[in-house]
Amino acid sequence: MSEEVSYGWTGKILRVNLSTGEISTLSTEPYKAYMGGMGLANKIMYDEVPAGTDPLSPENKIVFAVGPLTASGVPMAGRTTISTLSCFTKGNLIVDAHCGGMIGARIKQAGWDAIIVEGKSSFPCYINVVDDRVEIKDATNVWGLGTRATNEILCRQESPRACVASIGPAGENLLPYSCIINARNHSAGAGTGAVLGSKLCKALVVEGNGGVNVADPQAVADLSDYMLREVVGSNNNWAVPSTQQEWAEYYDEGSRWTSRKGLYWADAEGHPIETGEPKPGELNTVGYRCMKSTRDFGDAAEKYTIKMNGCHSCPIHCHVDLRVNAAGEAESYAVGGNTCAPNMGWKNVDNFLKIGYKGEDAILWNMVFGNIVDDLGIWCNYCQIYRDLGYCIKNGILEKVLPPEEYASYHWEKLYNNDPTILNELMTAIASNDCELAYIAHGPIVWCERWGVTDWFDNKASKIISYLGFPIHHGAEDCAQSGAVYNTLFNRDCIVHSGSNFSRQGFPLELMRELAAEMWGSSECVDEPEHFTPMNETKAKYAWWCVVTDVLHDSLTLCNWVWPMSASPDRRRNYRGDLDLEAKFFKAVTGLDVTTDDLYKAGARIMTLHRAMTVRDMGTNDLRNEHDRITDWSFDMDPELDPFSEGTTKLDRADMETAFTMLYQQFGWDEKLGCPTAACLDDYGMADVKEDLAARGLLA
Repeated sequence: MSEEVSYGWTGKILRVNLSTGEISTLSTEPYKAYMGGMGLANKIMYDEVPAGTDPLSPENKIVFAVGPLTASGVPMAGRTTISTLSCFTKGNLIVDAHCGGMIGARIKQAGWDAIIVEGKSSFPCYINVVDDRVEIKDATNVWGLGTRATNEILCRQESPRACVASIGPAGENLLPYSCIINARNHSAGAGTGAVLGSKLCKALVVEGNGGVNVADPQAVADLSDYMLREVVGSNNNWAVPSTQQEWAEYYDEGSRWTSRKGLYWADAEGHPIETGEPKPGELNTVGYRCMKSTRDFGDAAEKYTIKMNGCHSCPIHCHVDLRVNAAGEAESYAVGGNTCAPNMGWKNVDNFLKIGYKGEDAILWNMVFGNIVDDLGIWCNYCQIYRDLGYCIKNGILEKVLPPEEYASYHWEKLYNNDPTILNELMTAIASNDCELAYIAHGPIVWCERWGVTDWFDNKASKIISYLGFPIHHGAEDCAQSGAVYNTLFNRDCIVHSGSNFSRQGFPLELMRELAAEMWGSSECVDEPEHFTPMNETKAKYAWWCVVTDVLHDSLTLCNWVWPMSASPDRRRNYRGDLDLEAKFFKAVTGLDVTTDDLYKAGARIMTLHRAMTVRDMGTNDLRNEHDRITDWSFDMDPELDPFSEGTTKLDRADMETAFTMLYQQFGWDEKLGCPTAACLDDYGMADVKEDLAARGLLA
C-alpha cells in the first residue's frame, strides 16, 4: 500500500544533535496547528527548551523552519523563520529571525519542514543536507572566514545547487548582534549567528532536488496569474508609481514603485535595460516596478545598477544588485547590495556626524558599510548599531570610555577624509568581540549602562521603542496607536509590515478610508499623517489584523514586505485588493478547505504561543508593566505640541493604556495584564500550554 501523500508540508522534521552526532527524523503532524515557519519553530522551542536556558549553551536550540506554501509555486513564498533564544534583549526571550534568499526553498525541496540544530560540536563543523542524506562535516578550512568566502568555498566543495547559510566572524566570536547570511546578502538577525557559533557550527548547506506536492497545481498557477495581473503592487505593496504616468490615476513621490521611462539598470549584463512604465495587467513586467537602488541612494545609483534581484519565487524584486568598483578598492566588495537596513549604514551614522557626503561618495560609503557587515555576519538591529555608533562618536562617548590605546588605534580622521576603509577597521574590531568598542554590538541594554548613557533610551534620535532594547519598526509614524502598540509585543523589532503595506500604498486619504471601512468596519483607523485621533475600537481591530497577518505570513511562509493584498493598483477593480488570497492559495496547495478567518485564528494562536513563552521565560504574567512598555520619548517629544495636535506623532500615555487594553481584548488575553488566559488558551486549542502555565502559577 502506498504512503499517503502530504500536500504542502513534507511531513518530516530533521533533528541534528551536534554533541552526539545523532541525526533523526520526527513527524510534522503534531505541529500543523501552528502551520510552519514561526509557529512550528516556536512550538518546538516551547516544548524542548526550558525556561532559564542560556542562549549560548548546548541546551539551547536553533530551529530553521519553512511553511506549507514555501517553494510551492505561490508568489513570494520563499522565506524562512529561524527561532532561538535572544542574546541581546533582557531575559533571553524567544526571538524569530526571518530571511529571504534561497535557503527556505532548498530546505523544502530537500524534503524537510524544519531543521532543529541542538547540542555543541567538539570541532568547527557544518551541516550538509542533500535531500535525505545528512552529514556533519569539518569546517576548519572556513572557520574565521567571512560569509562570502565561506559560501563560495562550501558551494564548490558540495554542489553549485546548494544554498549555504553561514555565520561570519561575528557569530564565531559570539557577538550578540550577529546574523546568518544566505545567498550573499540575505540575513537572518536577532543574534542567531552567535547561537550557531556557540555550537561551533559554521553553516547549514542544503541541496534539495525534490519538489513540493501540491493538491491542485492548476489552481496555484491560475491564482498566481490572477494575483500578478490584477492585485499585486510593488515593494511594501505600493499601488501607485512615484512619478506621474499615463496609465496611473494617482502617483506618490514616496512610492517604491519607482520605475519610469528613461530609468535604466544601466550596468545590466550585455546592455542597459529600461525599467519603463510597467502597467497593471502585464505579468512579465512586474519585476521592473521596484527600482530600489535609486530610491535608496539617489539618482547617482542608476549607473551602478546591475539589476533588481529577489528571493525564491519573488516577482517583485526589491533586492538591489550594484557594482561599485571603488568599494572593492576600499577593503570591501565591488558587487553587492541589499533590500533594507544594511543599505542605510552610513546614512544613519552621518545623521549624527553631519559630514554630508553626497551622490557617488554617499553610495560608496553605504555600499562599503553594507557589504562589510554582511560579510562579517554583523546584525544591525534595524539600523540600531548605526545610530548608536553615530551618537557615540558625535558626543565623544567613545573617546571617554575606550581605553586610550584602543581609541588611538582607530584612524578617526578617515571619517572626514572620504576614506571608507575606517568602516572596515571599526566593524572588524566589533566583530572580534574582544575590545571595548564591541560592546556597542551587545545592544543598548548593555552599553548604555556600562558607559553611563542610559538617557539614550529616552532620546527620540535613538528610535529605541522598548526598554528591553529594540528599536521601532514602522510604528506610530505609519499606523498611529496601532503601530505603537504592536511594536512592543515581540522580543525584538517587530518586523510587522502589514500596517505599513496598507498605509503606504499612495492613495488619497479618502480612498484609504473607503478601503479601511470595507475591511475593518469603519474608516476610523486611518488618520491624517501626523494628526492622530484618539484610540478607538477600529484601530484595535487594525492592530490585531497587522499582527495576525504578519505571524501568519511568517508561518506559511510568505513575504510580509508585500503580502497581504489589501489593495490593488488596477483601476478596473476600483483599487480593491483580495484578502482571501492566502486562504485560496492554502487550499490549492494543501487541499484543506480553510477560510480567511480560519487562517487568522491560526495566526492569533501562533502569536498567543509567542506570548505564552514570553510569560514563561520572564516568570511573570504582568506583561503590560514588565514587557509592553514604550520608551518615554514617544510621549515627551515635541514639547511645544499636545498629543493629537497636527504636525506630531507624539503619543498620549492614558490613550496608549486604552490602546493596550483594546488590543488585549482582541486576542482574548487578560485585559489588565496582557497575558493569555485559560479561556483563550482553550479557545485556541492550547491545553498543553495552559497546563504548563497553570503549573507555574502564571495564568491570569
